[in-house]
Amino acid sequence: MSRLASAALLITLGAALLWVMLQGYRNGEVPAGSVLLRPYRPNREDNPLGFHFYLALYFCCGVGLCVWGLLELLGMAAPLKWR
Repeated sequence: MSRLASAALLITLGAALLWVMLQGYRNGEVPAGSVLLRPYRPNREDNPLGFHFYLALYFCCGVGLCVWGLLELLGMAAPLKWR
């Protein structure tokens, strides 16, 4: 995969994670998987520890993907290898 396409993919995925984190922060509820076929969405009132944990997780992963994409654009990281 070319360097530009690979960097665009990483930056887009990172921005999407940051968008989900921002929407969760505004709404007070973060999507975090499922528990027995029901969606698990910790919120500020019922589960503040889980809410802040998933906010931090989304933030760190989103920033990490964006930084990786930018490093790839600058030539400091190898492009993703696709088969």
